[in-house]
Amino acid sequence: MKNRLLLIILSMFVATGILSADSKKVSTEKPSVVRIATQQIPNDENIAKAKKYFNNIGVEVKLLEFDSGAAVINAIASGSIDIGLVGTTPATTAISKNLDVELIWIHGILGKSEALVVKNSANIKSVEDLKGKKVATPFGSTGHYSLLSALELNGLKVSDVTVLDLQPKDIFAAWKRGDIDAAYVWDPVLTSLLDDGLVLLTSEDLAKLGVITADVEIVNAKFGKKYPHVVALYIKALSKAQDDYRNDFDGTVKALAKYFQISDSDSKTQILGNVWLSAEEQLGSKYLGKSGKVGDIAFSLKKTADFLEKQKSIEKAPSLDIFQKAVNPLYIEISLEK
Repeated sequence: MKNRLLLIILSMFVATGILSADSKKVSTEKPSVVRIATQQIPNDENIAKAKKYFNNIGVEVKLLEFDSGAAVINAIASGSIDIGLVGTTPATTAISKNLDVELIWIHGILGKSEALVVKNSANIKSVEDLKGKKVATPFGSTGHYSLLSALELNGLKVSDVTVLDLQPKDIFAAWKRGDIDAAYVWDPVLTSLLDDGLVLLTSEDLAKLGVITADVEIVNAKFGKKYPHVVALYIKALSKAQDDYRNDFDGTVKALAKYFQISDSDSKTQILGNVWLSAEEQLGSKYLGKSGKVGDIAFSLKKTADFLEKQKSIEKAPSLDIFQKAVNPLYIEISLEK
């Protein structure tokens, strides 16, 4: 009778998801293909691409490149992508608009790799000098959020500046033509603009003022629930790239330089532009946390949503618990199991 009662209690725990990743039996079912949205960003995912670590996932992997997180969100919403790299701002927007996605990994806390850069000829010495100028950034991106935050922190309204919605490649072209005075954008385009420009403000500077942004990975929640083992193997490939960053930094710099076709010096600068977090660090309370106790990243998403509502970028910011439910550390936990 005692054994029967114990089995009933255990089955109830499994049904309600109370058991941890270590004690759950994770489905090893595999899809015929996993479709992953990537971007040209100097991070662990592109190192994994360069070193072909995704070949170890065990299913066909389609890597599809996008120009911005907003485009990735649209692809996930349309059902053409299963897993995608986005910034925290697009992720926040997606969750706020009830898109069924989960945040599963942090590629990096944004620092000097994303910045407000001004053209040498524009005579801009401070954020206040942007008044009346043309500034480009991809709308709905972390750069857009950071730009709007910088304006507000320096007493400017959005209407004081002409803000143009351009993708990174289009920003580069507009910069060369002299059509814009400034841009808030990320590497590798950011570095290209510095041939005729200077950095006014970085995302690292804004983070010190409480405006924290990051590049993260999201998964279609239905895909994740059906194929958790596959998502965990994807995370494992990213973890391996993170290990390379820590244990073979010079080799990693050269691999990314070759993949992006840039100099080793530019590759090193871009890689060091973000704060990299190991899988174990991401499970800390400051970031994703653990199953049953989500970390502080949910608060950061909520803060972003409140700002976006104030800017009328979204209709209404959801409550904190919505963001807590959208953060899922389980896939990292599974990836760390022996």
